[in-house]
Amino acid sequence: MIMAASNIHRTFPEIQEKIDRKEVVILTAQEICDRVREGETIEFHDIDVVTTATSALMSGTYAVLSFKVAEPDTFIKAEKVWINNVPAQVGPCPNERIGILDLIIMGTQQSKTDPGYGAGDLFRDLVLGKQVLVEIQTDDKQNLTCFTTLKQIPHAMLHASRNAFKNYLAFVNPGKSAVSTIFHSEMMKGNYEEMTFCGCGELNPLENDPELKTIGIGTKVLINGAQGFVTGAGTRSSAEKPNLAGVADMHQMDPEFMGGFSTGHGPDIITTWAVAIPVLDREMLIHILKTDEQIPLKVVDVRNRKPIYEITYGHVWNKEDNHEVEFNRKICLKCDACRVEGICPVRAVHSDPETGVHFDRARCFNCGICASVCKGKSFAAHLGSIKLEGVNHKVPVTLRQSDRVAALKAAEVLKHQIQKGQFKMTQPVGKIGFPGRP
Repeated sequence: MIMAASNIHRTFPEIQEKIDRKEVVILTAQEICDRVREGETIEFHDIDVVTTATSALMSGTYAVLSFKVAEPDTFIKAEKVWINNVPAQVGPCPNERIGILDLIIMGTQQSKTDPGYGAGDLFRDLVLGKQVLVEIQTDDKQNLTCFTTLKQIPHAMLHASRNAFKNYLAFVNPGKSAVSTIFHSEMMKGNYEEMTFCGCGELNPLENDPELKTIGIGTKVLINGAQGFVTGAGTRSSAEKPNLAGVADMHQMDPEFMGGFSTGHGPDIITTWAVAIPVLDREMLIHILKTDEQIPLKVVDVRNRKPIYEITYGHVWNKEDNHEVEFNRKICLKCDACRVEGICPVRAVHSDPETGVHFDRARCFNCGICASVCKGKSFAAHLGSIKLEGVNHKVPVTLRQSDRVAALKAAEVLKHQIQKGQFKMTQPVGKIGFPGRP
C-alpha cells in the first residue's frame, strides 16, 4: 500500500492508486476555471488531475508512412510520389526493389491540382478510411499508380516537430495595404481593420504546467484522440515560449480533431492535443487556477511580428458563448455566389442556387470567418472586437485559428478515459530542457 500523500505534495504513484480505487478527482481545465470565476476557492486537496487541451493550426506536423505499392522487383527505387496529388518525400530508406515505400509527408504540403487541398486534408481522409490514389515516378522512368487505405498502411505515424505551443499571438495589419499571410484565410486588411488570433487560453497544457513539472519526455498524451507520447521540446522552443514534439499512431486517431486549413499563404494543418496534468504540489495550482482574464495575449504586427499591444485571452474568448459557429438556414439569402463557400478554410460550406447553403458541422473548425463575411447573417459567431491604444476604432476579430470546442471535447475525452482506466498516465523518463536552461 502506498502511503497517503502529505498535505502539500503527492506523487504519480499515489495519484494512480487513487485512480485505481476510483477515488481520484479529475476536472477539465474549463471546469476548474468556471468554478474560479464563480467565486469558489479551490484548494490542493480538491483536485488530483486536470485535463488540458489545445486545438489549432500546427504547421510543425508531418506523417511517416510505410506500405506496399507493388510486387518485388517491379521497380528499383521511387524518385517522386504523390498521394491524392499531395507530394511525399521518398525515404530515408530507399527500399531497393522490394515494392515498399517509406514516405514523409509534411503537413503544409499542397496538392499539385487543387490549391485548397493539402496534407492535413489527406491525413483526415486517411483516418476517415477513404481510399487514396498513390502515384509513383521511379528512377527507371516508370509511372505507376495504385490505391490504398489506412488499413493497408501498416506504419502510419503522425509526428509533431512543433506543436502545443504555450498559447500564441494575435495579429493585426497596421499598414495601408492588405498582406498575404498564414494567419488569415485570405488577405489581411490593413489600417487595423481586423484581428486574428491563435491559442486556447486557460485550456492550454503548457499554460497549466509552464514549469514542466509533469510534462516531459515520455509523457503520454492524446494527439487527435490517439494515445501518443511527448518526445521532447519542439523546434524554436524556449523557456519563455515552449512547445512540444510528439508522436502518435494515425490508425487510432479521430478525424473530428484533425484536418486541413487553407490560409492566405497556402495549406496548414489542424492538430489537437490533450494532456493530463497531475497536481503534485500547491505551487502548481498558481498556474492551474489562472483564467483567460489572467493570461496575456500579445497583439503583433502581422508583417514583422513586432509587439503592438497586450490584451488577455479573456478579451477574445467570451465566457457567455459556447464558441461554436451557428447556422440559420431559414435566413440564408441564397446568393448567386456564396461568399462563405469561397472563403471557408476547411470546406465546411457548400452552396446550391436552389436549396441554399449546406453546412457540414463535422468539418467546421469554428474559426468564425463565415460570420465575418456572410451578407445575410445566416452564420453567427461571437468573435467580439478589441480597443487598442492609439487606434480610433474597435478592431473586430474576424478569424480564430484555434478551436476551443474541439479542445474542450478532447479534454473531456481524456478525463473519461482516465476515469475508466483506458488511459494510464506516465511519469516522464526525461526532463525537457531549453537552451540556457537545462
